[in-house]
Amino acid sequence: MVLDHDGALARTAFDGNWSVLIVTDAGQCDRAYRYGLVIRDGRVLYEGDAAVNVAGNVTGNGNVTVRVSAGSQHADGTGRLSSDNGSGKWSGVGSAGSCSGTWSAERR
Repeated sequence: MVLDHDGALARTAFDGNWSVLIVTDAGQCDRAYRYGLVIRDGRVLYEGDAAVNVAGNVTGNGNVTVRVSAGSQHADGTGRLSSDNGSGKWSGVGSAGSCSGTWSAERR
């Protein structure tokens, strides 16, 4: 986490719009989702219309941690971003039980 002189999250090189593809490799969750996410001041945010909550952060060197939740379903992801793309892994609990997979991201 990068802090400015007031202790607030500071702008990172990863701030901006990203398209993220989430793919299930194990478990009975839906096979894939694509979301448009925004990174603002190092925070990962979802500003779309789907009924999901996204909370996470990106460090100055591109390490990502994020949680996606909708009702009692949730998933936690980790990974790394570079200047224009990124990837990582996730695991969580959906309506059909535990699931896991990978994610990839592209800057928009």
